Amino acid sequence: MDIDQRGENTGSDTASENVAPVPKKPGNNNDGGVETAEEATEPAEPNIDELCRDMFDKMAVFLQGELTATCEDYKLLENMNKLTSLKYMEMKDISINISRNLQDLNQKYASLQPYLDQINQIEEQVTALEQAAYRLDTYSKKLEAKFKKLEKR
Repeated sequence: MDIDQRGENTGSDTASENVAPVPKKPGNNNDGGVETAEEATEPAEPNIDELCRDMFDKMAVFLQGELTATCEDYKLLENMNKLTSLKYMEMKDISINISRNLQDLNQKYASLQPYLDQINQIEEQVTALEQAAYRLDTYSKKLEAKFKKLEKR
């Protein structure tokens, strides 16, 4: 490979034809060993294959984490659904028992209804008898007053 005074490849070597030379701008370097910004060469590019593999590995870890989190969310949701289903089944059993007990109470009330009707009739009769007793008491007091009045004469 032939290199001129500035360190640039002249391109006469056939083995290096596959490598693209980094062009340098000609400059006036009067300082000796100090390079200006235009003269500085770019650092060597890192291995792209290695960077791609690293990126794909990290992306795989990231996606695996996302899928694991999603899977855990679905498991949690499934457990919550199971618990909710159990609670609804318990509530269903409780409501069936309440319904059954209500039917039993309605049947017992229906069987007691004739006795309750009799109690109501007795209560009405007692009320009528009480009123008759008050009238009788009032009448007897009037009679007593008349008797005393007649006795005084």
